[in-house]
Amino acid sequence: QVHLVESGGGLVQPGGSLRLSCAASGVIFSINAMGWYRQAPGKQRELVAAITSSGSANYADSVKGRFTISRNNAKNTVYLQMNNLKPEDTAVYFCNARLDSTGWGLLRDYWGQGTQVTVSS
Repeated sequence: QVHLVESGGGLVQPGGSLRLSCAASGVIFSINAMGWYRQAPGKQRELVAAITSSGSANYADSVKGRFTISRNNAKNTVYLQMNNLKPEDTAVYFCNARLDSTGWGLLRDYWGQGTQVTVSS
């Protein structure tokens, strides 16, 4: 069984910063991509940023230049540094990992439980 546990959400004023962390644990043979998604009330879940095992990252246009994704492969952990936060960044942020828990190279998506980020004065 695989678990993704997120931490680091909270309430911050506009212009502030937060750092999200997500650690994957359980039976894991390899992790392909890891990423962060978010879902605001009444909206669909959207990709915020993703990073491959080799460190190649991509970002949603709305967060480019403000957010940075990184990962520690040895710890099966992904981070999201969020700077210059705006009210429109308010959402539940979900961690995602595409990984092999079988040892046969079969990749499957796993999700964390979500962490609330609220940007408000």
